[in-house]
Amino acid sequence: MKMCFNQATTMEKSSLEKDLEFCEKHGYDLIEIRTMDKLKEYLETHTVEELAEYFKTHHIKPYAFNALVFFNNRDEAGHKEIKEELQYMCEVGQKIGCKNIVVVPLVGEEKFTKTQIKESSVKVLNELANIAEKYDIRLAVEFVGHHQCTINTFGQAYDIVQAVNRDNVGIVLDCFHFHAMGSRIEDLQKADGSKIFLLHIDDVEDFPIGSLTDADRLWPGEGVIDLDSMLRTLKEIGYSEMVSIELFRPEYWEWDIEKAIKVGRETTIEVAGKYFQFK
Repeated sequence: MKMCFNQATTMEKSSLEKDLEFCEKHGYDLIEIRTMDKLKEYLETHTVEELAEYFKTHHIKPYAFNALVFFNNRDEAGHKEIKEELQYMCEVGQKIGCKNIVVVPLVGEEKFTKTQIKESSVKVLNELANIAEKYDIRLAVEFVGHHQCTINTFGQAYDIVQAVNRDNVGIVLDCFHFHAMGSRIEDLQKADGSKIFLLHIDDVEDFPIGSLTDADRLWPGEGVIDLDSMLRTLKEIGYSEMVSIELFRPEYWEWDIEKAIKVGRETTIEVAGKYFQFK
């Protein structure tokens, strides 16, 4: 199992340069790069070629761009924008060796039927997969455990990914999102582990299901998510690729950056190390 860092964990005060420096120092293998802010900030003073050179000369490697947001149930202008953004991500990803892009479903107040959501998601994911395939890049659908997200449970996301049936389309399994809308462990037990492209690890405070927000996230092992059942099941279905620490807790954003990166690795290995051997 490889150890990955998601930049949301230090989002408020850090930068891509600082995250890379401390992740390299503390033995992370991979990083998820935030494209909406941290990559943009980096490219204000650096080039894509400089970033590619950094990864060539250091242990840590880019695993995913996070994220292409609100890919489904969009109007014509929104759909065009999504495809253009994906094209850019693929071009940069090919240059720096980033092979995965997280794609996030639409979140908003407008209501769609399950049929409308599935039809749009399958259609759009096939279009996006055609683009990404040319660059040998995979798309990972991240269901979001919030009642206003169009895809908010593991079972719903897995059904859509199965319907798409493309080698380069899979799922992000975020432990917080799995817990937050009551996804079923039985659905995970029946899944093909090879269709899970990313594992986000985190924990959460003991608020009722359906009311949780990203700010309620905790370090792994410090909350109420049944991480043991999830990790045990992932091992049983053949998943062992990577695990990425991803938190959005404002309290942790105030921490010293190096301390947060160090604690993220330690708490992840303490919890996941019972089931997986870290390289």
